[in-house]
Amino acid sequence: MTTTTTTDTSTDTTSTAMSPEAHLNGVDIPSLFATIGVVRDQPALAQFQFRASSTWLNGTHSRSSIEGFSGAGGEQHHHRTFSFDADHPAVLTGADNGPTPVEFLLVALASCLTAGIANIAAARKIELQSVEADVEGDIDLQGILGLSHAVRNGYQAMRVSFRIAANATPEQIAALVEQSRARSAVFDVITCAVPVQIDVSAV
Repeated sequence: MTTTTTTDTSTDTTSTAMSPEAHLNGVDIPSLFATIGVVRDQPALAQFQFRASSTWLNGTHSRSSIEGFSGAGGEQHHHRTFSFDADHPAVLTGADNGPTPVEFLLVALASCLTAGIANIAAARKIELQSVEADVEGDIDLQGILGLSHAVRNGYQAMRVSFRIAANATPEQIAALVEQSRARSAVFDVITCAVPVQIDVSAV
């Protein structure tokens, strides 16, 4: 069943009327609400900076790593360093050593929305059985190949299709997705202009 999402602001995860008491959907609900409360009282703790480093390997093949970030009032570290290879397929002059950068963007969007759905569902006492998403992005390569100045370099359109099984009505499930969309950092980055500064050092 396909349901159009509708805004439901009356049951946001920041509601103070709830009394979370347990884990649900793998979410530590008391910790979730405690974090919201701490940040509400100390807004400076909400300032985070995420970082990644990248090294060119050969052709269109590069390797990026993620290890540390700052936030919650100090320097933080992941439990391990995460490494990701990116490349182009042979049809785009690459060796296909990894997904293309624009495919990582699809993964980021699906992952961010899915995480939001899990948290919001837990806060609303909705048990999830499964959450699956298909993400598509349409791109015209005439832009990045320099063949047309009328074609943008990035995606012309993106679509996300969710299939969610939960102990909730279709309307409640649609509200979960809408609230996740409204709070998604990646959705915001994709749909709003973000200033990007690029510095270059010749070594």
